[in-house]
Order: sequence, then C-alpha cells, then structure tokens
Amino acid sequence: MKTRSITGLLFVIVMVASMLLGAYVFTGFYVLLSLFCLNEFLSLIKKAEIKPHKIWTFLAATIILLGITLPHFLNFDPKWSFLLIPVLLGFFIAELYQKSKHPFNNIAFSFLSVIYAVFPFVAFFSIAFISGAYNFHLALGFFMMLWANDTGAYLFGIKFGKHRLFERHSPKKSWEGFFGGVFTSILMAYIISHYYQDYALIHWMVMALIISCFGTLGDLVESMFKRSIDVKDSGSILPGHGGLLDRFDGLLLSAPLVFVYLYLITY
Repeated sequence: MKTRSITGLLFVIVMVASMLLGAYVFTGFYVLLSLFCLNEFLSLIKKAEIKPHKIWTFLAATIILLGITLPHFLNFDPKWSFLLIPVLLGFFIAELYQKSKHPFNNIAFSFLSVIYAVFPFVAFFSIAFISGAYNFHLALGFFMMLWANDTGAYLFGIKFGKHRLFERHSPKKSWEGFFGGVFTSILMAYIISHYYQDYALIHWMVMALIISCFGTLGDLVESMFKRSIDVKDSGSILPGHGGLLDRFDGLLLSAPLVFVYLYLITY
C-alpha cells in the first residue's frame, strides 16, 4: 500500500508538471508517453500469439505524432505526412515475408495498436492546442475531472456499491460507483469553471459527463482486453499500479470525444 501511494503521488506530480512547464515539455512528454504505451500494447498482444509489425508500427506512430505536433512549433510542410500511406502499406508487404498461419490477424493488430495507443494521445494533445496556442487549462482540467471521476467511483462504490455495472469484465465496478464518479466529476467541472473561464460552465460539465461515461468504458475495454489474453496488469513500470495503459485507460476513449466536442463548439 505504501509503494502504491508513493507511486501514485509521484505520478500525479509528474503529470501536473508536464502540463505546467509549457508547450515544449508537454509535447515531448506526451509524444514519449504515447510511444511507451504503444510498446506496452505491442508487448501484450504478443502474449496472444500475435506477431505485430513493430518497426512499421513505430514508423507510422512517429509520422502521426510529428505531423500533429511539429506544425505548432515549426514551419512544417504538411505534405510530409503523406509518408504515412506507404508506411501503412508496409504492414501488408512485410506480412508476405512472415511465416504466419493468420497473417491478417498480425496486420489488423498492427493497425489497432496505432488506433488504440496513439490516436487518444494525439486527441489529448490537440485538446491543449484547440485554440491554436498551448493552453494548460484544458489539459489539466481534463485530468482533474478524470481523477475526480475515478476517486468518486471508488469511494461511492466502496460505500454504496451493490449493483454490478459490468461484472463480466470488471467485478468490482458498480452502478452506484459509476454515478458517484459522474457526480464528483461534474462537481470538479463546476470548481474548474470558476478558475478557468476559457469555456462556460455548461461546456465544462458536458466535458465532465463525457469523461465519466467514456472514461469508465475505456477502463472496461482495457479490462476486457487483459482478460482476453489472461493478464492482470498491462505492465509493471508503475510499482503498485501496473502499466501505463492501466493508468491511462480512462483517457483512451474519452480524449477523442472531448476533442470532437471542443472542436464543434470552438469552430
């Protein structure tokens, strides 16, 4: 328990610092974090006897990440992003030289690894730059609402949890915990709106609702994935907490939808 608490505290400090130290630190941190999560996911699917194309996958992820981040700092020619097309075709070509009974499983999971472990971080990065310039309010606010949801779901679940939310994939989650998480996340949105007035209260509350609902679904999806390959944690990089995907499962589905919502109300 002590190890878990220390790791959790250091995790929060690093996360907050990455957002407060400016655009360059924020960008570098989340690019690296995305690549580490990608590597973790690729390592996991190997346990299911899938052979993803690691080199091509990392090339695709790097092109996507650079194509999204560099225009905010350099005079980047977007035509270089079209290199992604031959790299993605490389998945198919490389499989021709593999001796695999299920080649399209390898190709499909290679694509899935980019979608699951890279695009959510691209969306989260884009949330912070939604107005064109870096704004840590949205990035920090996102995580404050996500953490509030997780904390509320845990506390309400422990105190009042009786009705299982999705027992097949996560036996401990309850409907009472889910609604408790929604309540605490919306409460956090109300508090944030008084300090960060980039958006009206109603928009912060909608973001909180999206984060609560799809953050919970992201957790369930990751649990479903781990059960399908019979592992408890996605990794061991965070003592007492498991892997990076275990810590960011709430972001994986919620960040893309929060970005879409912010884009629709901003432009």
